[in-house]
Amino acid sequence: MLTQREIYRQIFHLGVGIGTALLFYFDILTAWIVFLMVMVGLLASILSKRTRLPFFSYFLDKFERDEQRRTFPGKGMIFFFIGVLLVMKLFEKDIALAAVMVLSLGDSVSHVFGAKFGQIKNIFNGKSRKLLEGTIAGALAGGIGAVLFVPFPEAFLGSLGAMIAEVLKIDLNDRTLDDNLVVPLVAGTIMLLLRKYV
Repeated sequence: MLTQREIYRQIFHLGVGIGTALLFYFDILTAWIVFLMVMVGLLASILSKRTRLPFFSYFLDKFERDEQRRTFPGKGMIFFFIGVLLVMKLFEKDIALAAVMVLSLGDSVSHVFGAKFGQIKNIFNGKSRKLLEGTIAGALAGGIGAVLFVPFPEAFLGSLGAMIAEVLKIDLNDRTLDDNLVVPLVAGTIMLLLRKYV
């Protein structure tokens, strides 16, 4: 079910993602700054379980899912910026920017569109709560964002592969890897492989 909070959460995710891509594009946001943001976020997450923090706790109230608020406050944003940091360090700038757009647009649109309009069980993972329409819409949205930075085939195949990987759920030691890590890394890897070998 798509709650008001979830809609706001996905809009916030989308806005942060586009803002991150813009700042990265103009070289205002560097890998070092993102690393510091992750460290500050982790510290704030630990402290917010014990006390209310200005600014951080307000955003948790507005956008955080209840189960994450109890177990790992701010998890989504922290892993979002870890994903951004990884693609910044691993890929050329244009691919990294495209991967951030897939993460921002694809992930948000797939959640909202699938919950609002989805009817068909996902052919990539029948047990997933994410419906097929959401995966397709996310792949299209992510591809549109990515094509601003990389050629059409890289953009759309990278976005499609990332949205499929998001649904498949990649497990590591009985724990599912966070989408915010999986999506940009898969998108960036596919784009890189297409560039090198196709």
